[in-house]
Amino acid sequence: MTTIHDAPDEFAEDQLAGWLALYADRVRGVHGGVVTLPTEGADPQVAVVVGGGSGHYPAFCGIVGPGFATGAVVGNVFTSPSTAQVYSVAKAADQGKGVVLSFGNYAGDTMNFGLAAERLRAEGIDTRIVVVTDDIASADEESKRRGIAGDFSVFKAMGAAAATGASLDEVERLGNAANAATRTIGVAFSGCTMPGATEPLFTVPDGHLGLGLGIHGEPGIVDVPLLRATDLAALLVERLLADRPANAGTRVAPILNGLGDTKYEELFLLWGRAFPLLQDAGLRVVEPEVGELVTSLDMGGCSLTLQWLDDELEPLWRADTYTPAYRKTAAPIAALLPADAVDDAEDEATVVPDASGASRQAAQTARDAIDAIDTLLREHEEELGRIDAVAGDGDHGRGMVKGIGAARKAVGRVGQEAGVAFVLGRAGDAWAEFAGGTSGVLWGAALEAFGRSLRDDRSAYEGSDVVEAAQTFADSIVHLGGASRGDKTLLDALLPFVDALRTSVSAGDALTDAWQAAAVVAVEQAEATADLTPKVGRARPLAEKSLGTPDAGATSMGMILTRVGEVLAARPHELEGTHA
Repeated sequence: MTTIHDAPDEFAEDQLAGWLALYADRVRGVHGGVVTLPTEGADPQVAVVVGGGSGHYPAFCGIVGPGFATGAVVGNVFTSPSTAQVYSVAKAADQGKGVVLSFGNYAGDTMNFGLAAERLRAEGIDTRIVVVTDDIASADEESKRRGIAGDFSVFKAMGAAAATGASLDEVERLGNAANAATRTIGVAFSGCTMPGATEPLFTVPDGHLGLGLGIHGEPGIVDVPLLRATDLAALLVERLLADRPANAGTRVAPILNGLGDTKYEELFLLWGRAFPLLQDAGLRVVEPEVGELVTSLDMGGCSLTLQWLDDELEPLWRADTYTPAYRKTAAPIAALLPADAVDDAEDEATVVPDASGASRQAAQTARDAIDAIDTLLREHEEELGRIDAVAGDGDHGRGMVKGIGAARKAVGRVGQEAGVAFVLGRAGDAWAEFAGGTSGVLWGAALEAFGRSLRDDRSAYEGSDVVEAAQTFADSIVHLGGASRGDKTLLDALLPFVDALRTSVSAGDALTDAWQAAAVVAVEQAEATADLTPKVGRARPLAEKSLGTPDAGATSMGMILTRVGEVLAARPHELEGTHA
């Protein structure tokens, strides 16, 4: 929601005034928009004037500067600027070499920019028009398509050409060539909200995305089920490749564009899925851009643009530019490597120590336990996050999932000849490396300690061996974490579990029975942490706030110990009484 404003109907003017105050050293405001300040000693050039409604920043005023647009017309939010505004900006931008007006293919823009062009021509200013039509979802016929994020690619080509001193005819020709070579498709996850409004312009059904959105608050052409990042990348790439221009080559300049509410990290993730697909299609990716370049206020969504390059367009895409929102400077850049060329340290050859038959059988139980814990934590990730958020940072569920997921992958790369100590050591290394945070360090070290205690050379494992391994597991957490029982941490579940396990095994109970009974104690003690206040960690400053809520680490510990008990019940003889 757009919440910062005084009078919603004056939002466009007020935001532009603030922007002009910020960038007064490089642009000046004129009626209807902005123009770049002249560069001392520079020769006059063709003026490239772009524009449309507000709400798309950094388009359009953010790309005014050397090597890009000479001026930008700024209309009201999602509204075409008036003829008078277009005329005013173009007149101020003209350097005596003619003007190219460029905008997305919308009825209001076409009308107002067209009328302004007639007025300029009547005054002797040679004025051309280049309309952007990159949105493949909006129409089959190219001339009827809307202009969305491909605006950026087309404007960049013309601005770069003008900066080289190209003639008006040449700038116009290259602009049309850039448009003919550019294709975009977008998806929306949520609608945008106009300043002063309380409801979005449209909504996307739960569990869906809108395919083929516009950038003026228009919903997608069709709602389709929400896709995983891998499938979304495939959809975007496949649609664009199916609509590639005639005589398209193998070089493309991609833009993965965020529409205002989609986080950069999400875009980076999606690009990581899309990039290999482009390479697999035989395309050479040239200086890709990922970020917010043509937005739609606070719309959730993204778009993928491909401009097919040739020997004329590639230098224009690569050319230097310096604007308030976008800067590009030629510099040596290492050749981009395909995703599968990145070394994975986990795949390096490793010598697996000899292990007894008992240890190898116990390792299989450990594998099963890790798989089961992975499933468990993914099921309860949100719940653990909510508990942690009461007096913490809410990341416990995600951190635990990250850790167990890394452990599961690491163990999956270990051959069946490995023993239990080696398997748990690998799991602990991966958990600590990829989970991060306090819990990552603690769980990683504890798993390694558990494995070292069991050892790989035993001919058999007794219940007492497992008790000692569990004690070693707990001791490592006490040593590293510096906490004690009663501090409202995972130890409040773990230490009573170890005590109960030791008591039951010493009394002659079978390991599986003893473990399951001790796990019940762990769960009860985890629930009892609701009556405690934290004395260590991030939650300590919010101690009183945490009263009434159990500790997230103790809760997950109780869950995990219970699930491990279920695994032991399914494989009752592999950690106790098994001989080589």
